Amino acid sequence: MKFLRTITGRIVIVGTMIAIQVVWFLLFMYKLTDYSLGINIALKTLSLFVVLHIMGKNNNPASKLAWIIPVMAFPLLGGLLYLVLYQRKPARKLRHRMEASEARIRPMMKVQNGICEKVQDTDPAAAGQMRYIQNICHMSPHAETDTVYFSSGEEFLPVFLEKLKQAKHYIFMEYFIIHEGVMWNQILEVLKEKVSEGVDVRVIYDDVGSLTYLPPDYHDQLEATGILCEAFNPFVPFVSTIMNHRDHRKITVIDGYIGFTGGLNFGDEYINVTNRYGYWKDNAIMLTGEGVWNLNVMFLTMWNSIRRTDSSFEQYRPRVFHPEPFAGNGYVQPYHDTPLDDENVGENVYLNLINGSQHHLTILNPYVVLDNEMITALGLAAKRGVEVSLVVPGTSDSWLVSKLADTYYPQLMEQGVKIYRYQPGFIHEKVFVSDGKAATVGTFNLDYRSLYLHFECGVFLYRTDSVRQVEADAAQVLSQCEPLTMEMIEKGFFVGMLQRILRIFAPLI
Repeated sequence: MKFLRTITGRIVIVGTMIAIQVVWFLLFMYKLTDYSLGINIALKTLSLFVVLHIMGKNNNPASKLAWIIPVMAFPLLGGLLYLVLYQRKPARKLRHRMEASEARIRPMMKVQNGICEKVQDTDPAAAGQMRYIQNICHMSPHAETDTVYFSSGEEFLPVFLEKLKQAKHYIFMEYFIIHEGVMWNQILEVLKEKVSEGVDVRVIYDDVGSLTYLPPDYHDQLEATGILCEAFNPFVPFVSTIMNHRDHRKITVIDGYIGFTGGLNFGDEYINVTNRYGYWKDNAIMLTGEGVWNLNVMFLTMWNSIRRTDSSFEQYRPRVFHPEPFAGNGYVQPYHDTPLDDENVGENVYLNLINGSQHHLTILNPYVVLDNEMITALGLAAKRGVEVSLVVPGTSDSWLVSKLADTYYPQLMEQGVKIYRYQPGFIHEKVFVSDGKAATVGTFNLDYRSLYLHFECGVFLYRTDSVRQVEADAAQVLSQCEPLTMEMIEKGFFVGMLQRILRIFAPLI
């Protein structure tokens, strides 16, 4: 029975159908080119024009190289494969829905509160970061927002469940992965209870992120309980660029003034009920107050691009169900990134933090596949005297990405960046913390897919209590790490050749 479920599983069926399409395409093209010399010449000419087209785009140079090599190596097929498989922006239908949804809520997004001006005199770098996020994402920094940082899934879950139980009006959730098990079942039980009380509960999960964890009709199963549910960008058995664009965000909003985000998805590995890769180190942050509005805007924009249910958004502002003033010190600024434009917000926020650091910068991230801009910024920070520490997993959940990441470490270490491997297991949190005063916590990995193709989110924190909590967490993690040396990086002819190949095609992995 298990074997039958395996061979009839959705991912196997869809994968097989895509493989058949690719094989058919290759056979058809070779037969066609054998039959006609003119077609052969035409396809080679097409590939040449594709190369010129790639060179003229404003994309990252590494991404251009990753496509030019296969186009030139396989001139008969490379050009057409590029046209079929590559697309930086989402497909037209998805893009138009997202843009229309954002246009409806954008007039409510920007808040003129003078925070950037207040910070400018004492910290121009932080003020510049805030202005950048505000100008590009239309999301302002906020005061009157309390922040609490959770350094593990086990620490997060009891508080999260308690806040869900306190919901009186609505619960909005948007997550990359939902995996049935101990963690999700506890959450789902509360959600069903809240629905029975009349609370508006909505859930978005990414269909590819949850592909091997949920049945294909899971959104219908939740709908049957009264929970409104959508699977983002459903996985279909066709070769299409639309599958590149995933909703990698992790957002919960409760009654408009309580919000959560961070690295945590809903699965048992996130609370270490299962530990396939050793201890799973992750994080989350809870906001209470005005700053939750930014998270709510992200969810409402996504939800109404899939299912337009809201004629107005005024009822979702933080003070609607909490008219009293909020507490909190410092400033918070939740922000997002989308593949709808050519602005790499997630990477630029990271670069601004690196460039603004004066004394020490600690980075925790599971997937280190860097472009030249990031390598240069980290190296320059180290060279001007900043103590730059990069923490990576001791045990990775992706052997391929781990081997690719190893190719960046010697160059970084030669420039003075200190790299540490987390010995207890896998580190999944995505954190930058700088000089004890600024940090970002969110969903952005340091790889091309996360920074260029996915819908992501994060929170920029400035002089909040949670910045000190993030810094304490980073210090605790470093105490459990082993410093990486050149000798520790695996060498050998075959490994070296594989890594060189992986480095070339890093933007496609």
